Amino acid sequence: MKVPLLDLHAQYDPLMPQIRQALERVLTDHHYIMGPQVKELEDKMAAYLGIKHAIGCASGTDALVLAVKALGIGEGDEVLTTPFTFFATASSIWRNHATPRFADIDPRSFNLDPDKLEAAITPRTKAIMPVHLFGQSCDMTHIMEIAQKLGLAVIEDNAQGIGCTWNGRMSCSFGDIGTLSFFPSKNLGAMGDAGMCLTNSDELAAKLRQLRVHGENPKYYHKWVGLNSRLDTLQAAILNVKLDALAAWSKARRANAAFYNEHLADIPQIRTPFIAPEAVSIYNQYTLVCEDRDGLLQHLQAREIGCAIYYPLPLHLQECFASLGYRKGDFPIAEQLSGQVLSIPIYPELSLEQKQYVVDAIHAFYGGRN
Repeated sequence: MKVPLLDLHAQYDPLMPQIRQALERVLTDHHYIMGPQVKELEDKMAAYLGIKHAIGCASGTDALVLAVKALGIGEGDEVLTTPFTFFATASSIWRNHATPRFADIDPRSFNLDPDKLEAAITPRTKAIMPVHLFGQSCDMTHIMEIAQKLGLAVIEDNAQGIGCTWNGRMSCSFGDIGTLSFFPSKNLGAMGDAGMCLTNSDELAAKLRQLRVHGENPKYYHKWVGLNSRLDTLQAAILNVKLDALAAWSKARRANAAFYNEHLADIPQIRTPFIAPEAVSIYNQYTLVCEDRDGLLQHLQAREIGCAIYYPLPLHLQECFASLGYRKGDFPIAEQLSGQVLSIPIYPELSLEQKQYVVDAIHAFYGGRN
């Protein structure tokens, strides 16, 4: 049996008639740049998340770059974030000529530890960028309290968490700006790159819309140097179809997670994901903390079970950020977990047989160990 980490065939096959119809409308109109499907998706997304403004852009990375730029953060400023995340989180800060500054993570949730934030804040800190990693919201209650007390902006990197909640409130709705990625492997993915910024601020929304088209308004007049980062009309048409299925997909991911939680609970060498009682996760990844992680990885791969390491090297130890002056040992929890985490298939279309095959393989690897 083969169990891929993600099966896009299973995801797309039921939707292809609707997607082809949606694409045909774009091909008939030939409105490929900022066509009406972009505004349709923005309106649907704003309604789904309960946020006033949604601004489509070319990728999740660009969404972060635009968010930092819209808040006026640049040279000499710092943005506090997690070292245990995808590279774009920190690179978006760097690309705006600001400095990424890190704080360690909570060992259970993998997210920023709010209790470690204040010690990392300096007079140059202008914003906090929490990442809702693996589909679980950060402790936004605590993070917003710190930000408001110290007058800091908040950018929610929600590339992996669209639809997750904290105390019943959607992620992306807490901070000044939230960002989404629609990379094909995400729980809501396009057929290519696409992203989005979200905000409840009229002023920031207007600035984000201007910055995504080279900073121009009106045409050929530029107040700022922006980006060429428009959401492609074809991708918007695809996402309009897929957004209608998102809630059901998230429910199925949670059901798959519950199966794993139950059937892996008796293995002392692994720890299944912790979900805070205030949170509802959408399980963009199902990430185990494992003894002999690399051995388990090879064992699963040999049985054609998809698995992946998110993330093998924390950002503060990446060569390109050496000038920041961080050293091994600065963030021990992030460093420890980077050597222990392994994500296994969690996509909605998993069959019972596939899930059982994954569980049996993990049991077989740890069989007889104490």
